[in-house]
Amino acid sequence: LQLVESGGGTVQPGGSLTLSCVASGDTLDEQTLGWFRQAPGKEREGVSCIADLEGTKYYAPSVQGRFTISRDNAKRTLYLQMNGLTPEDTGRYYCAADLRLGPIRLCKMSSPEPNVQVWGQGAQVTVSS
Repeated sequence: LQLVESGGGTVQPGGSLTLSCVASGDTLDEQTLGWFRQAPGKEREGVSCIADLEGTKYYAPSVQGRFTISRDNAKRTLYLQMNGLTPEDTGRYYCAADLRLGPIRLCKMSSPEPNVQVWGQGAQVTVSS
């Protein structure tokens, strides 16, 4: 399984972006999926994660009400709709897949586990006037 993010860019405060994460090499069935971000000088944080079958979602408090995570297993794609962007949302956004963890545990994990998880290379999001 490989993951590739797209949709990043530069946007003014208050603007919107939609990130996509497309999978190849395998399906996303049974995978918990998540979006993470890392700003310069800061640790990577879980932004939003989504389970497979029941679609349970988790959002970090900082993005609750502004971001929407969704998935389309038939298209092998994970999305993150981001509205009301602020400069604090600036960072590199990564998608990840995990067969073991639920969405809350995935988003709140202390550090990535690349030996059991799949990560994309990231997409840069810059919010600036």
